[in-house]
Amino acid sequence: MNIGIIGTGSIAHAFLDALQHIPSASCTAILSRRQSTAEPLAQQYGIARIHTVLDELLHDPEVDWIYIASPNSLHFDYALQALQHGKHVICEKPFTSTTRELQILIRTARKQQLFLFEAITNIHLPNYQWIKQNIDRLGPIRLIQCNYSQYSRKYNELLSGGLPNVFNPAFSGGALMDINIYNLHLVMNLFGSPRQVSYTANKHSGGIDTSGVLVLTYDEYIAECVGAKDTHGMNFVLIQGENGYFHIEHGANGCRRILIHTGEQQMEYNEQTIDNPLYYELAVFEEIYRSSDYSRCYELLDHSYAVMQTLEAARRDAGIVFAADTMDHPLSSF
Repeated sequence: MNIGIIGTGSIAHAFLDALQHIPSASCTAILSRRQSTAEPLAQQYGIARIHTVLDELLHDPEVDWIYIASPNSLHFDYALQALQHGKHVICEKPFTSTTRELQILIRTARKQQLFLFEAITNIHLPNYQWIKQNIDRLGPIRLIQCNYSQYSRKYNELLSGGLPNVFNPAFSGGALMDINIYNLHLVMNLFGSPRQVSYTANKHSGGIDTSGVLVLTYDEYIAECVGAKDTHGMNFVLIQGENGYFHIEHGANGCRRILIHTGEQQMEYNEQTIDNPLYYELAVFEEIYRSSDYSRCYELLDHSYAVMQTLEAARRDAGIVFAADTMDHPLSSF
């Protein structure tokens, strides 16, 4: 895997750090609007080439994968162009702004016989996989509670009258897309799509959600997902069944440790030996690529598409509108 990176923010740093643990993968190029922004990353991680024009990166013969770590609203355009130029794609969460955009990407990847992945860490973590394999120990599930709250340093800028990308509807920002999405991926990867979706949000005057409560209703149980960028909170996941409960410490994004309570028994589980959670998703993607396992890739895409459908339903319920909602993408061309 010879990867070209789009973006130079903190998530790109974490990605490059994780990449060092994957022997068969390397970053060969990086794209930034300004050469000076990319130079520190290139020097730190030994990246050979810096591009300042997207077309140069897409035509780079030493790049066969594109990793996208740009603002949310740009994910679709960058991913589509990469696929059209014959590059496999790893795109940061949220995959796209709308289901329509994701549908186009999936169709294009299938047509081009290319791999396409959403970089959502938690569903690939060893601790999460243990939960998935042992969920039956809890008996019939009744309640799922998730809280992932992290006060954003950009929130002060918003309060001061600024409009940072992460709180800008034009850039598909907000707490639901940026932070509550981890709760949503965890719940839906375990339990599938809900029967009913409701989202009650604290909204800024600009129309974006700074925090909110997402409720997913299933036939036999209810999941409550809290996500906040305007407060700190106690981050956790509780999966409650008639025979006991799993307590995931520190929230859905990292699944750092699981406390298992069944009857009088209390145990703990933690098999994650590498602190950087991006390593585990990259290891999965590399294995799928190396084994040409398109079926597994498509399974993950089906899951991501279901999550995007739920995100859209939640936004509709809360009256959150993105610029991408009104864009006319030519679906018939794909």
